Amino acid sequence: MDTASERRALADRLIASGVLRPDSPWRSAIEAVPRELFLHPGVFLPVDGGLWEPVTALGTSPEEWVRIAYRDESLATQLDGHLTADQVTGTVTGVPTSSSTNPTTVVGMLEQLDVADDHSVLEIGTGTGYSSALMCHRLGEDGVTTVEVDAQVAARADAALEETGHSTWTVTGDGLLGHPARAPYDRVIATCAVQRIPYSWVRQTKPGGIILATVGSWPYGTGLAKVTVNDDGSAEGRIVGRSSFMHARAQALTPLAGDLSARTAYADTERPTKIPPVLLNEWMPAFLAQLTTRRAQFVRATVGDGSQSLYLFDAEHESFAAFTEDTSGWTVRQGGPVALWDAIEETLTAWQDSGSPDIASVRLHITEQAHTYWIGGQQITTNNRTRWIGDQRALRWEQRLT
Repeated sequence: MDTASERRALADRLIASGVLRPDSPWRSAIEAVPRELFLHPGVFLPVDGGLWEPVTALGTSPEEWVRIAYRDESLATQLDGHLTADQVTGTVTGVPTSSSTNPTTVVGMLEQLDVADDHSVLEIGTGTGYSSALMCHRLGEDGVTTVEVDAQVAARADAALEETGHSTWTVTGDGLLGHPARAPYDRVIATCAVQRIPYSWVRQTKPGGIILATVGSWPYGTGLAKVTVNDDGSAEGRIVGRSSFMHARAQALTPLAGDLSARTAYADTERPTKIPPVLLNEWMPAFLAQLTTRRAQFVRATVGDGSQSLYLFDAEHESFAAFTEDTSGWTVRQGGPVALWDAIEETLTAWQDSGSPDIASVRLHITEQAHTYWIGGQQITTNNRTRWIGDQRALRWEQRLT
């Protein structure tokens, strides 16, 4: 089935929404690359109760398959690191581990990348290969190197790229290491989230080159970082907005299992909170909490009476914060060597005092030794996580790598 009209309609919608510039060179790529070919053998559609319905290209009418393919939404293509839609019948449970990201996000990132037609690009996270094909259409297949950690996902993407006429450099490996064999690159783009931008990517980017990646350790509250590599080997830029991607396989947090009450049985302190912990359900507070306590997880658990309990856990440091609410407000119990809530509460209070700036106000600086994030003022050179400079209030977080 010819989908040229659907591709043109997709480009028109992206222009109407402001994601794609009317004169953008990416328009011809969107109109040329058939997204449906990158969804084989099928997708999983969410249904009630947290279940997934498998839908395959062969088991669906061509019209319905095309309608699904050109939805402006992300489509899960793999569950639990191995399961594809052609392997099951009926609804299933599972956690998405590969997907075709919604075109709004894909094209928005490509526009942010500021690519010139003669640039070389390293893509981390091939996935279905759709975004790789868009870049190959514009830059030529020799201008694109794409790395995928999952061999089966990489094989399916490579087959789809070949079918659409793009024999690009598809590499199976750990994208956190980049691909030094073809470095240096003009641009690096990641279609997975990372806890922080690996310095290997900075090393493999030309001075003046741009790295675009989603940073953060939680499934939400992550930000799209855009940094430029400097002549001295550092990189500097800012968070340009919210962004949500599956995490790189090696960095995905393992959900906590077992008896949470046992994990929080022995508290060292107990006190009322100064701010409500439900603030961590919001995007910017969650982003700041991750900067403050990078190894912590925020856990919501439903107890027997249907009410919800809130926790922070740092398994590596065997530390926790457990929250309870009554008519007088929230109480926190903390245990372990790291007072998780004390640190987060200090950060969020300072953030509120500074006017609760948005995530796009965050700047960052990367060296081989550390990642530094800050809001307001100039970069601070002390090791404090949060500090005011004179009468100019500034927030700063530093993550040492060595």
